[in-house]
Amino acid sequence: MRFNKETFVAGFALFSMFFGAGNLMLPPLLGFKAGDAWLMVIMGFVISAVIIPLLGIFAHARLQGTMLDFAKKVSPTFSLIYCVLVYLISIALPSPRTASVTHEMAIQPFFGTSAWMTSTIYFALVLLFVLNRSKILSILGKFLSPIIFIVVLSIICIGIFSVLTPEIGPSEFQTPIVSGLLEGYQTFDAIGAVVVGGVIIVSLKIKGENNFDRNRSLIMRSGILAGIGLFIIYAGMIYSGALFGSDFDENINRTDLLSGLSLKTLGSVGEIFLSILVGLACFTTAVGIVTGTADFMKGLFGGSQKVYLITAIIGCILGVLMGQFDVHYIINVAVPALMFIYPITIILILLNVLPDRFTSSLVFRSVVVVTILFSIPDFLGSIGLSDLVSSLLKILPLGVYSLTWLLPALTTLVIMNVFVPKSSKSKGTL
Repeated sequence: MRFNKETFVAGFALFSMFFGAGNLMLPPLLGFKAGDAWLMVIMGFVISAVIIPLLGIFAHARLQGTMLDFAKKVSPTFSLIYCVLVYLISIALPSPRTASVTHEMAIQPFFGTSAWMTSTIYFALVLLFVLNRSKILSILGKFLSPIIFIVVLSIICIGIFSVLTPEIGPSEFQTPIVSGLLEGYQTFDAIGAVVVGGVIIVSLKIKGENNFDRNRSLIMRSGILAGIGLFIIYAGMIYSGALFGSDFDENINRTDLLSGLSLKTLGSVGEIFLSILVGLACFTTAVGIVTGTADFMKGLFGGSQKVYLITAIIGCILGVLMGQFDVHYIINVAVPALMFIYPITIILILLNVLPDRFTSSLVFRSVVVVTILFSIPDFLGSIGLSDLVSSLLKILPLGVYSLTWLLPALTTLVIMNVFVPKSSKSKGTL
């Protein structure tokens, strides 16, 4: 597989789309809690935050359509509902989280202003950029991500080589691989792969690149490079969190831990520099999410600019309302939504990666329906109804790990391909 200049440019662009500054908050605290089980936690986190998103990019390389095409084998109606849900979750959770991260890392420590003021000014500026589509923002995005990558890599390398005799404490996790995997949901990278993959396809077509095989090769190669970059950052920050675990209070929050790591490795100047970069990168991410959501809704309503404006305003209002909460709160609020939408997203990615002979419309429908049904107990447990489903979760395979959907979905996939006649599958009838 040949990697040329075009591949590296596309790969770094793809990495930039995935690597929102909010994701930087997650790995250090995960490693901090993982302790001596940091390697197993990395394995779980990489599955949901690197490998599955990478497969999502591979799936788009095969499809080379829009996001609506990703679930069209289930039904056009389901595909539309799924896409709307993904965009609603995006503007209601990861977008406001960027304002919260900016407040905690780049505003509150230096100015002491309230979260309400930060989120209001923040999303007023986001709306301004969304409505004007400034090229300055895309230029900033291209330069910010490489700089942040270098700064974070410096934190990792300096931290690793400065600790000659590491004293890593015991893990807080009973099932570190599962804990890492579920925490990887919070990166939204699998959802990002579904959204970003469609954006890449559209971008290539706009540029006049319509050679299917060439585009597939370019997307897959750039995806591999982006995956390598994500792996380095995520694994390095998890290990750094474990390495410096004894240097911080056990109740430290995510932003304070990241700031503390940058202070210990890069000094006060490096800490300030990182805070400013993270704030700017968060802003570009928020603009991208709101713009993408507004574009999607505009497309559904025949290119209506009025719909674009209304969607952008609603997205920014949601950002203000949610953005004034701290990062920890937003992450907790996101859990129920992720416990429902992530299994569906993962299954759609896996089905779209497999060869067509294994994934007829009937197979798609059957596996997705089973996934949704068996995700319900995990979802109910995440919204405080664990007493209602606790007995069921103990019976279902992997129920105690909040993965009740996994084995039923995979079993359905196998059964549909082994026991259902090919003629029935090709007709798509139940």
